[in-house]
Amino acid sequence: KTSASKEIGKLLAARAKKAKITSAVFDRNGYMYHGRVKSLADGAREGGLVL
Repeated sequence: KTSASKEIGKLLAARAKKAKITSAVFDRNGYMYHGRVKSLADGAREGGLVL
């Protein structure tokens, strides 16, 4: 499931780049930053999105 989250993050980054969005804010609102959430953010960073 974490690998799927990473792929979704990469896809999100690709779509953001297509829409000319280069950076975003990842607000975890006090929740822990691990598991699928961390994997999603890492995938987005690998895709070129600045978080």
